[in-house]
Amino acid sequence: MNNQFFVTSKSEVRFFLILAVTLLFLLVTSFIFGLKVERKDRSVPTERASQPFPMVVLEAKAAYVYDVRTQTVLFAKNENTRMPLASLAKIMSALVAEDLSPLYGTVTINEEALQAEGDNGLFKDEKWTLKDILDFSLLTSSNDGMHAVALALGALEKAGANSKEIINDFVGEMNGKARELGLQNTYFWNETGLDESDIKGGAYGTARDMSTLLEYILRHYPEMLEATRKATTTLLSLNNYPHVARNTNSIVAEIPGLLVSKTGLTNTAGGNLVIVFDPELGRPIIVSILGSTEGGRFEDARILINAVMEYIKNN
Repeated sequence: MNNQFFVTSKSEVRFFLILAVTLLFLLVTSFIFGLKVERKDRSVPTERASQPFPMVVLEAKAAYVYDVRTQTVLFAKNENTRMPLASLAKIMSALVAEDLSPLYGTVTINEEALQAEGDNGLFKDEKWTLKDILDFSLLTSSNDGMHAVALALGALEKAGANSKEIINDFVGEMNGKARELGLQNTYFWNETGLDESDIKGGAYGTARDMSTLLEYILRHYPEMLEATRKATTTLLSLNNYPHVARNTNSIVAEIPGLLVSKTGLTNTAGGNLVIVFDPELGRPIIVSILGSTEGGRFEDARILINAVMEYIKNN
């Protein structure tokens, strides 16, 4: 009788174990299936969310759009391709100048400075504060003004240096700053960005590097490029000569919350443009455009700005 009892008990235990294992299997299967359904519903983004700029077509050979606040890349096209910078080089020139001298320092427009390509109405022996000549040079893209800055600040510790040595020293400071900031694809041959020859640009960099440079300036020198948000302004030299400075960016009035604007245009570079705008309070967006055309860079900017506004509206 005892043997029959144990046989019966073992059978019941076996039955309940099989039942428990079956129920556990069904529960696990149900959980996994439900998780897959939930993950499918939640993780598969809409086309708009996964591609903020799905319909963007640009003339530019390279472009980069970066959200500084969220540290998000919104758009990238050949962003690491090294290309001629043209007058975007003047942004680095201004940054190095502020590193080398106080903004109240004096810069004299000598005869050699006026030999640079282009004429923005500066006068021989005219004196400027560094801040005002930088503002004027960035706003109007003045080669004379930026050449004068480099001649005034290059080779400060080398007595008797000639003009070539002075300029080489200043450009060396620009390249040193590029290395310091991690701009691995950026290199400067001169301080203005003017072409060195028909096939060689005066400076090279990438759309991504330009974004990195602008982000650094926003964080450490927020006032440096303030003048570039204006369509026009009048600046006085220390000789009290008034100079009307007109922005080379023809669409400054169209850009919402414009913080920074700089153009570039040479034969080797084509049309370049970098801007920083703030569509919301405290959300700077950096747009870098390289290798477009003279007019195409502005149309490219309009397209990317509109895409950013649509993206923010829907996210």
